[in-house]
Amino acid sequence: QVQLVESGGGLVQAGGSLRLACAASGSIFSVNVMGWYRQAPGKQRELVADINSGAVTNYADSVKGRFTISRDNAKNTVYLQMNSLKPEGTAVYYCNIGVRNGVWDYRTYWGQGTQVTVSS
Repeated sequence: QVQLVESGGGLVQAGGSLRLACAASGSIFSVNVMGWYRQAPGKQRELVADINSGAVTNYADSVKGRFTISRDNAKNTVYLQMNSLKPEGTAVYYCNIGVRNGVWDYRTYWGQGTQVTVSS
């Protein structure tokens, strides 16, 4: 049993910043890829950024240079620092974490989602 708890969403003006956090707890041997996704009303869920176990990062073109993903392995936590926010960034943000508990046991888990609203 693995649970992800997200925090840090809220209302911010365009140009402002927010920092999201997602902490995993439960039965975990190791955490592998950690990522952030978002879903705006009427749109499909899309990848925002992810970070692998070697700390290699990947970003959607729309957020490059403005968002930074990072991880704290000791806390099984992934962060998303969002700067220079734009109204089009308004969405529910979800974290996704891959957990390994054995050579053949690898599963991914979703957070509950946190609302980010950027006003113009």
